[in-house]
Amino acid sequence: MSKLDEVQWQYLKKSLDEMEYGSVVITVHDGRVTQIDTTEKKRFTNNNNRSLQKCK
Repeated sequence: MSKLDEVQWQYLKKSLDEMEYGSVVITVHDGRVTQIDTTEKKRFTNNNNRSLQKCK
């Protein structure tokens, strides 16, 4: 099982704290975390004012 070092842990925690809707992918090679990808989702309504709509 891979262990997160302090820098990786802090990045992951910050990403999760700031994210409202989205995903986090952690890539592990040879038992070590090598990459953390975050994707945040935003959806916009199709009306005239182009307001921001939260993902459900």
